[in-house]
Amino acid sequence: MVCDILRLYVKIVNKVNCDKLHQALSALYAWAADWQLGVSIDKCCVMCIGKGEIIDQFHIGGIQLPVVSSCRDLGVTIRNDLSPSDHITDIVVRAHRRANLIHRCFISRNVSLLVRAFLTYVRPLLEYNSIV
Repeated sequence: MVCDILRLYVKIVNKVNCDKLHQALSALYAWAADWQLGVSIDKCCVMCIGKGEIIDQFHIGGIQLPVVSSCRDLGVTIRNDLSPSDHITDIVVRAHRRANLIHRCFISRNVSLLVRAFLTYVRPLLEYNSIV
């Protein structure tokens, strides 16, 4: 079993906050080991939101976590400047591919059938987390 639905968020203002995050990561790893759960370290990363820079390196189980400028979480791409451009681009590309696939694969050119296929297979991509 693998534990991969856990997030740690810390507002880092000084070195004390970095130490708190180090302790939280160590506690997470120890808790997972106690409960015989694996931690998907390859899915973990560090992202600094805002104009500040990361002043320390963070590790889980002795493995350094990569510093990234964008991260995908629950299907939403989050950037360090909170711009939705990457998320919107990803959604549009996936919806366009799926619409083209429907257009190519359906032999029938019945409009009502194509509309139903679009509503079933493409529209959910466009509507998922549209609030974001």
